[in-house]
Amino acid sequence: MSTDTNPATDPATDPATDPATDPATEQGSKDGARTQGAQRLRNGMRPDRQEPTLPTLGVFGMLRWGWRQLTSMRTALFLLLMLSIAAVPGSIFPQRNIDAGRVADYIAQNPKTSPWLDRLGFFDVYASPWFSAIYLLLFISLVGCIVPRTKVHLSALRSTPPRAPARLKRLDEHTELTTALSPDEALDAARKVLKRKRFRVHSHDGTSISAESGYLRETGNLLFHLALTGIIIGMAVGHLFGWRGDVILAEGDKFASSAGTYNTISPGPWVDTETLPPFVLSLDKLHVEFNDTPGRNFGKPRFFDAQTTLRSSPGAPATSESVSVNHPITVDGADIFLLGNGYTPVITVRDAKGAVLYREATPFLPQDPNYRSVGVIKVPSASPKQLGFTGFFLPTAEPTFTNGPVSLFPDANNPEIAMSLWEGNLFPGGAPQSVYTLNTEQMKQVLQPGGSPALFRLKPGQTKQLPGGRGSITFDSVKRFAGLSVRTDPGAPISLVSAILATLGLILGLTIKRRRVFVRVRPAPVGAGGEPDAGGTFDSPPGADGRPATVVTIGGLSKDSDPGLAAIVTAITTGVHDRLAERTDRS
Repeated sequence: MSTDTNPATDPATDPATDPATDPATEQGSKDGARTQGAQRLRNGMRPDRQEPTLPTLGVFGMLRWGWRQLTSMRTALFLLLMLSIAAVPGSIFPQRNIDAGRVADYIAQNPKTSPWLDRLGFFDVYASPWFSAIYLLLFISLVGCIVPRTKVHLSALRSTPPRAPARLKRLDEHTELTTALSPDEALDAARKVLKRKRFRVHSHDGTSISAESGYLRETGNLLFHLALTGIIIGMAVGHLFGWRGDVILAEGDKFASSAGTYNTISPGPWVDTETLPPFVLSLDKLHVEFNDTPGRNFGKPRFFDAQTTLRSSPGAPATSESVSVNHPITVDGADIFLLGNGYTPVITVRDAKGAVLYREATPFLPQDPNYRSVGVIKVPSASPKQLGFTGFFLPTAEPTFTNGPVSLFPDANNPEIAMSLWEGNLFPGGAPQSVYTLNTEQMKQVLQPGGSPALFRLKPGQTKQLPGGRGSITFDSVKRFAGLSVRTDPGAPISLVSAILATLGLILGLTIKRRRVFVRVRPAPVGAGGEPDAGGTFDSPPGADGRPATVVTIGGLSKDSDPGLAAIVTAITTGVHDRLAERTDRS
């Protein structure tokens, strides 16, 4: 079979079917071109221009873009705002590293929401991954912002002021005067004024002066951001290497510092609790005075002062120390602060046979300015069921209890306790709990034979029998307690110095203005006269002493709004006048 093709009938070579010569196809192409051109006009592009092809960033381009976004100043400010917001949950929810018992109580009371809060780290905010991420990103952002700005600033310090513009009259502040001084004399007078104003002066040619000041403004900005970085470093050092322990100490009691003797202790991640300072502190007397004068300040404290005996280590010589608010004791790098005070009723609980089950000075925590205090007594050695007492201590009890247990004054003028009795399991599940709260999940309130709750009101020296042969409770006496906090913060000096430097940098950045001043001189046109001064007379008639007149043009600009820039331009003008007057006097 022949495969030859007849050119006359081949569609590929037939002019009638060739798209390039087909009138319909050609007309369609023109219509399409016109449509595309109209579309380009609607998009704001010329019809004869191609759409731009945007380059692809690639991996390294995206990393560079991300780094620039992270190290921008607005990102640093945003992260600083985020850090302050992220710290809010730490003051709302109880923290596990401060009081694990309160966390357990909160979880028990909020079984639906607390598991999610715990997963998100709301009970250990400052050690959570998201808080640490914001903290580290802020640190990286500040460092990435400071380093390039420091390089630019150092380069600017080494460089000379730029050349004077050709048209100084376009600047923010400008003036022009004609004087009989020579160009060199006029420039020298301007130079002296600028140096007196602490400008850095440079002449790029013989007809102009360029001056610049205000470099300390950028120095202050950099110092402020460096100080913020220092504060972050100080906080990190304090968190990693610092620790805090709180203890409630009753009058006459001793406290030996060790990890297990604090009521609450919060060591840093890199702190070895075996190396805590082993001091021994005795609370000899707590002096507290309240204002008993009727009026607005009735019941307010006048002062707190704790007299103590301190030994830096067991067996070391004893020294008498006084602790008051904002006046701590320092021992082995640890500061001992007096944070609060209250009352510790001495209570004894006996079983039915008279054996002592509990005898301690039990702290009750104040709840109002009159020191109505709540407290808990736990007797796990009671049998057949454990006993728990909860109630109030009233330093000056209102006798009638008409409005419930109320204290009328914070001093111990009429002390009384009001307690209720519970029995059952004090520690359900063995979970940690606060010594100041009673978990009644697996306990029942003890009732009187008549079916009413068993309630006890006791004054010092009184004893009450517990219903059902459970024993007795005695209110022996009242002591005061001091709330002491022992802290070490190795990052505090870093943060303190950084805060001072930040304040200094902020002052420099807000008060110093970045200014540039330029002076140009040129010979005055023949026949030109000087500008009139304040008295309405000319500076000097040109050529009065055989010298040609000089036109002095002064211009200045500032980076920001600067009311003082006009005064500098005026001072240069005055300096030129003074130089002429000085020359005239000499002649």
